[in-house]
Amino acid sequence: MRILISIIICITIFIPNVSQNSDAFLEYDFTFVRLQYSGRLTQLSNWRVDWPASDRNFIYQLKKQTSIDVAPDSIRISVGSEDLFNYPFAYILEVGSMRLNKAEAKNLREYLLRGGFIFVDDFHGGLEWDRFYSELKKIFPNREPIDIPVDHHIFNCFYKIEKLIQIPGLRALYSGRTYERFDGHPARYLGMFDDKGRIMMLICFNSDLGDAWEHAAEASYPREYSNIALKIGINAVIYSLTH
Repeated sequence: MRILISIIICITIFIPNVSQNSDAFLEYDFTFVRLQYSGRLTQLSNWRVDWPASDRNFIYQLKKQTSIDVAPDSIRISVGSEDLFNYPFAYILEVGSMRLNKAEAKNLREYLLRGGFIFVDDFHGGLEWDRFYSELKKIFPNREPIDIPVDHHIFNCFYKIEKLIQIPGLRALYSGRTYERFDGHPARYLGMFDDKGRIMMLICFNSDLGDAWEHAAEASYPREYSNIALKIGINAVIYSLTH
């Protein structure tokens, strides 16, 4: 079993920002895709939270810990774009502020049912869950998210995750807690499954893995959280490429 290094080098300034329209990304076995979405009428879209440092730190570790040929930077793709179908994995966060139209929901549904995988992260508390759930039902009116047990293959396909814990954002830690909303606990890791039992969407609720990726090199952020956040993320990538 590979051991995750304890210090992560922040490479934000060293990786060039490759054009989002470049075909060069298709030459790699894996490209980290961050999904862009429109916000609710009363809120701004938060799809860019933690970007680009979070994506780049995660990419650095994915390249270092695996033999996957990983693209050197992430790309941003709209939830309604057909370009999404070129990539098996996509990351989206702060989904409590997301609002999908019918065409976008249909695009995501087709992407997931055709074998795509979406990693949902960083939303907290009952209000944000309700807002996300209403958008999720636009994608899958007849499917429900299910809590994933820790012994599921997604948590053991590369690293063995012993316990699913709450991953706090940096601001929450400064307040002396691991949750970001008064009702933002416990952490839940849920899945949307297809008819064959494949996880199409990993939903990390009441946890902030992206913040852990972003601040992993900072002494103020506990290593125990950044390490498990990276392990879960790497496992999700491996699962998306093999299922």
